[in-house]
Amino acid sequence: MHYYRYESAEVSCCYKYLMFSYNIVFWLAGALFIGAGFWAWSEKGVLLDLTQVTRQHGFDPVWVVLVVGTVTFTLGFAGCVGALRENICLLKFFSGIIVLIFFLELAMAVLAFTFQEHVREWINDFFLQNVKAYRDDIDLQNLIDSLQRMNHCCGAKDPNDWNLNVYFNCSQGNISHQKSRESCGVPFSCCLSDPADTVVNTQCGYDVRSSGSVVSSFFTFCFV
Repeated sequence: MHYYRYESAEVSCCYKYLMFSYNIVFWLAGALFIGAGFWAWSEKGVLLDLTQVTRQHGFDPVWVVLVVGTVTFTLGFAGCVGALRENICLLKFFSGIIVLIFFLELAMAVLAFTFQEHVREWINDFFLQNVKAYRDDIDLQNLIDSLQRMNHCCGAKDPNDWNLNVYFNCSQGNISHQKSRESCGVPFSCCLSDPADTVVNTQCGYDVRSSGSVVSSFFTFCFV
């Protein structure tokens, strides 16, 4: 068996270490995302009782953090070690996954544009389903508040969508109507706040739907 020794490297050192330094950032970022996801689960007690994962009524945003962290960590590792060791298998794996992700995103964009009515309906149903679990998970609560404030909206179609949540329900038969101060209200993220305010008024949505009409100081819809 004959071995060949090359006088110079097959890959330019400039490209090699540039790719290494580029991917080590993603590698560390992936590890940070994974650590943040498990930390969030530990704060909610999920790690002590893993059955809570299957008992959750709404979407848990920690899943997104963990999935993104795992993919980023794997790609960063493959690109980092593949570039440093000039490992063709790892570099092919890295390139293949990048191309796969690109075409998946392209396909999702085309499908979303083609079936935009169905996508809008699915997003609407997904949002309403998680409105019910608004108070069950602090991460989900923060996600919904961020979406409503960022999109200047309240509820999927109108603020009365918050009747689906037991804490904000405004029906006469609602058991919590007399117990919950939030009954017939909406979350504070529905309020139009003054940019000059330094303190967020978390009670601004109390009783705004008790009269049967929504005041003009609230947003209208998130998805139609």
